[in-house]
Amino acid sequence: MKTILNILWVLLGGLILAIQWFVTGLLCCITIIGIPIGIQCFKLAGLSLWPFGKTISYGHFGAGSVLGNIIWIILFGWELALSHLMVGAFFCITIIGIPFGLQCFKLAQVSLFPFGVTFE
Repeated sequence: MKTILNILWVLLGGLILAIQWFVTGLLCCITIIGIPIGIQCFKLAGLSLWPFGKTISYGHFGAGSVLGNIIWIILFGWELALSHLMVGAFFCITIIGIPFGLQCFKLAQVSLFPFGVTFE
């Protein structure tokens, strides 16, 4: 069932969201300082492609994670979170789209604080 939902997810907008994450990661990797942020974006692009069946847990927030999250929110996080929220609200209009909307809301949460997150 997860595979079917993931395929539908990619066809119904997950590919666009994953491309957003990938392009953001490329922009971050332009500078040496932004490479850790870019690597996290690439991980989240993979999560955006296949979100069903994966859980997100927040681990330890060290000083680097807190600083990375603050820089992330200022530069890219709010735009990506807003796009995930808009797509999620669009999906939740119908009963059939609610599982897809919930995945968008999960990704919106990660869009704000990507550092210190593990995917299982």
